[in-house]
Amino acid sequence: MEQKKKALGRGLEQLFSSEVLDFDTFEDSIMESAKESDIVEIKLSDIRPNPYQPRRSFDQEALDELATSIRNYGVFQPIIVKKSIKGYDLVAGERRLRASKLAGLETIPAIVKDFSDEEMREIALLENLQRENLTSIELAWAYKGIIDSLHIRQEDLAAKIGKSRSHVTNTLGLLRLPDDVQDMVLDNKLSMGHARVLSKIEDNDKIEELAKKVVNDNISVRDLENISSTENVSKKVSINRKSKSNEYKYVENELKEVFGTKVKVDNKKIEIYFESSVDLTRILDIMNIKID
Repeated sequence: MEQKKKALGRGLEQLFSSEVLDFDTFEDSIMESAKESDIVEIKLSDIRPNPYQPRRSFDQEALDELATSIRNYGVFQPIIVKKSIKGYDLVAGERRLRASKLAGLETIPAIVKDFSDEEMREIALLENLQRENLTSIELAWAYKGIIDSLHIRQEDLAAKIGKSRSHVTNTLGLLRLPDDVQDMVLDNKLSMGHARVLSKIEDNDKIEELAKKVVNDNISVRDLENISSTENVSKKVSINRKSKSNEYKYVENELKEVFGTKVKVDNKKIEIYFESSVDLTRILDIMNIKID
């Protein structure tokens, strides 16, 4: 075991033992510890995508832009792979790998590391959480994967990723949706807001009926909430609707997902809650506000 840690370096150990999960720190540590001789050119045809990759779809426009950049300037940052029986398995750098293929490259710079299958899964999950815009369903599977892999509670995960406990709970709740409705979310036909409302409904047939109605009639999240509250729909989780929230509840829910914290909208003002200076900095970063 000690020999394995030595081979891996401190990157992975720091990544999972730190208070907040930070994929950038992990990848930086791999790069810093790598010698120039550790970076090798590997044939793209010899690399298999990470089988634990939670993302099912990639933004084609973004991949095309990255491919253009790679075609013009090359791959700036090596991908990370592990040796397998036949060729290599990708550990980190899925977008760079896909874009390099689009760019027509035959090889790609890579650092070869020795990771276990479990570690590969955890790394792929974390890279996507911090680097990619996952759909809400992909995010839910990623959250579940980390909770199962690290054997932690929902509140522990919330603290590690800088989100509220309710955000994690609501996201995991989406996995209760019928498979065809989950596919609608994966295809971006349903938003996170729509999916969250539907996930609180008990009857799967009713969920599918309302999901199709959202897609066909272009129903807003607010209207869906009104439909689900006025029709005879049994809820898995009761939705608290005070009089003041009827008008702004859907806005609060959307902002909660954006900022990962409690938000109140009332009386011509928006209140965004934060728990610490670090949490405030995180929220300001989301708002693209820089304070010296």
